[in-house]
Amino acid sequence: LKAPKGLEIVKDMIRQADIVAENMAPGTIERLGLGYDEVKKINPRIIYCQVKGFGSGSPREKGLAFDMIAQAAGGPISVTGWPDQPPVKPGLSFGDTGTGMLMAATILGALHERNRTGVGRRLEVAMQDAMIHYMRTCFATMARTGKPAQRRGAKPSAGNNAPAGLYPCKGGGPNDYLYITTSRANPEHFSRLMKLIGREELVEDPRFANGDARVKNATELDEIINEWTRQHDKREVMEKLIAVGVPAGAVFDTMELQNEPNFAARGFMQTVKHHNGDYKMASWPVRVDGKSVRVKGSPALGQDTADVLQSWLKIDAAGVAALKSEGVL
Repeated sequence: LKAPKGLEIVKDMIRQADIVAENMAPGTIERLGLGYDEVKKINPRIIYCQVKGFGSGSPREKGLAFDMIAQAAGGPISVTGWPDQPPVKPGLSFGDTGTGMLMAATILGALHERNRTGVGRRLEVAMQDAMIHYMRTCFATMARTGKPAQRRGAKPSAGNNAPAGLYPCKGGGPNDYLYITTSRANPEHFSRLMKLIGREELVEDPRFANGDARVKNATELDEIINEWTRQHDKREVMEKLIAVGVPAGAVFDTMELQNEPNFAARGFMQTVKHHNGDYKMASWPVRVDGKSVRVKGSPALGQDTADVLQSWLKIDAAGVAALKSEGVL
């Protein structure tokens, strides 16, 4: 894009494009001459999308950001970890993927509107703002308590429900745990759990007779449940709880998930032919007409450049070779 010929090629492509998306460092796209005002002159119908770390107009709008920066500045890190220890960065890429999903949904709305009105749009999302969006239950907790949402380890962020949390299972491995939740809104969850573990008498025990009592005596209650879960494999316990109508989920690591037979049988986990070998990966989670979308491997860097320039701009092989020799490609 710093080569005049390269910039000319991109502008030629923009004339045919529906969407331009960029997430360069703040100010970079404008310095290249591809800011919104310039692109709109080239194609008034364009959907122009920008993803930045911090919002336009923010005092930090020039700040550089990666996934973990957004998670820190937008709140998720503040509520992750144990209450008596420093905060922890969540393992998932909420800052990147979570922000991208919000932009993708907005692009679809903008395209739908443009098909009706013919009017393009400028779409902007800040990663910090996107993370705040995903903190909704934490803000609800703050509204209820009047205090900042706290780190609660494996416990629910609201802090008003028990029993709930991670319980150790047979095996003792780093992920041999089960997450169990019994909802305050459905007292049957607790009674079903107690009946399953052979402690039905605790349903009427004053220490555990209602939601507030169970929260007050959560440590004692957790140890009773721990004693039972430690005797069983996490998959076995999960199935038992599901069978009696108690919300439960075993903690599965990435290897277990990749090798889970039902994912492959349903077409969700697929083996993809990549340019440097086969790769097993999860596909798009939304099924279409009852079927999983088939995924193909991403191209190697620059693999499709010649095809794109030929199909979009009719630049032939000799032209591509010249652009490479000139350092444009």
